[in-house]
Amino acid sequence: MEDAVLVSRLRARDENAFETLLRTYMARLLRVARRFLKNEEDARDAVQDAFIAAFRGIDRFQAGSKLSTWLHRIVVNAALMKLRSRRRHPEEEIDALLPRFAADGHQVEESRDWSMSAEEMVQREETRELVRQSIDKLPESYRVVLLMRDIEEMSTEETAEALGITPTAVKVRLHRARQALRTLLDQDLRR
Repeated sequence: MEDAVLVSRLRARDENAFETLLRTYMARLLRVARRFLKNEEDARDAVQDAFIAAFRGIDRFQAGSKLSTWLHRIVVNAALMKLRSRRRHPEEEIDALLPRFAADGHQVEESRDWSMSAEEMVQREETRELVRQSIDKLPESYRVVLLMRDIEEMSTEETAEALGITPTAVKVRLHRARQALRTLLDQDLRR
């Protein structure tokens, strides 16, 4: 069904249109929520919250954009709200995950020279799982920025706005998250 027809039916509060919306986008949006939330129940709750918000806010949908993009944005925001609500424990430090440098500026332990290109490695299932596990080890504030920028392909400004931080903070966290991820992957790939 075309976006315009589906949106029109949703605005008319057609229950079948809502069911079509769920069937069409549920799996894709659940994958997005899972990237941010480690707990399956939290991911499903975020998607449910997003669908409810979308249904309630369908009158604000701008016809010039794609429905899937609009829904994606709502799910990311719902996942971020879940993360914010859980932030009762202190943030983990990322310093232990970063590469160490000697006084002369060289890395204490050289990064492994990966024999395959990064693209080839990501295509391998075991490497994909290793990358997922390594991303999960990052402290939440760094993991979320990495996911938003590198996986969800949001801009620095969009990420900063969604998280309520400055674009500079986004850039710093992203750089540190990438460094930590490289260090974690180096450790696992040396084995």
